[in-house]
Amino acid sequence: MSKSVVVLDYGFGNVRSAERALAHAGADVEITADFDRAMRADGLLVPGVGAFEACMAGLKGVRGDWIVGRRLAGGRPVLGICVGMQILFARGIEHGVETEGLEEWPGTVGPLKAPVVPHMGWNTVEAAEDSRLFAGVDEDARFYFVHSYAVHSWDLESQSERMSSPKVSWTTHGEPFVAAVENGPLWATQFHPEKSGEAGALLLANWLDTL
Repeated sequence: MSKSVVVLDYGFGNVRSAERALAHAGADVEITADFDRAMRADGLLVPGVGAFEACMAGLKGVRGDWIVGRRLAGGRPVLGICVGMQILFARGIEHGVETEGLEEWPGTVGPLKAPVVPHMGWNTVEAAEDSRLFAGVDEDARFYFVHSYAVHSWDLESQSERMSSPKVSWTTHGEPFVAAVENGPLWATQFHPEKSGEAGALLLANWLDTL
């Protein structure tokens, strides 16, 4: 039986690309901002394209902050992509404007310091040890990035001996930054798996397998 996934439609994100990629991976996909449907789905995908501040405003406009928080409180899987990952952190700073994020993870999203910005194109990822997200993915596989901001440090460790520490994967473009996180029911990628060919399709299939 296929897993049901809602792609949260809050006005920011490549929802059609995500829908097609998830359907190709075998999911029953719906694009909606409906609170109840987003809560009932086996998995929730939070896309994101554009400015941190605008994405947060759009998310709150459809009660997406409540949806994400309540799903995670119940152990229900959530996957964030690109700015949909960035807004999971405590805050974002763009052009001197500081905006509060969802604060699921500590940390600040700041400008990417590199010879060429935005970081647009294909790059490898140093996957975390024993990553479930990158299971079966060749270490030389490349993923598609489009961004000018990133998270440059990771400050959260396991708070209990019974809980495993979050798995954090990294990429370098001018400087190292967080490329992906696996933390209980909350996973996220800075890159776009829905635009990353076979490697991205495998990542999405790995996520669906956890639902």
